[in-house]
Amino acid sequence: MENLLIEIDHVAIAVRDLASTVAWYEDVLGARVVHREVVASDGVEEALIAVADSYIQLLTPTNAASPVATFLEKRGEGLHHVGYRVADCAAALEAVKAAGGRVIDQAPRPGSRNTTVAFVHPKTMGGTLIELVQEGRAAPEVAATSE
Repeated sequence: MENLLIEIDHVAIAVRDLASTVAWYEDVLGARVVHREVVASDGVEEALIAVADSYIQLLTPTNAASPVATFLEKRGEGLHHVGYRVADCAAALEAVKAAGGRVIDQAPRPGSRNTTVAFVHPKTMGGTLIELVQEGRAAPEVAATSE
């Protein structure tokens, strides 16, 4: 079987205070934030810190209904999920579903950094929430037109 995972895209860490956590990474580790974004659909603000060709994604909730807010309330700060780069998010998600895996997203959706993403349930992946990440947005299917 073909390996659908290209590399680790990011390791996501849920934090309560994004500004102080970013400052710690910068001041102590010399890291630099290469991207910041509010993802309103997920109720989070993220700061991405480059580490080689991957990222540390620091996440904080922007509202109390955010899954990250729920995570912080139940588990506290720490590892939230691991993102794997894939060439085709839809194909990787279908492979998980075809194998009987539980998924959070039934279809790929827009993610931060102009990516296409889908989440796989932790019960399928050894207790870890997994995000499938395709660089660039997948092109929408366009119906053929006759001229």
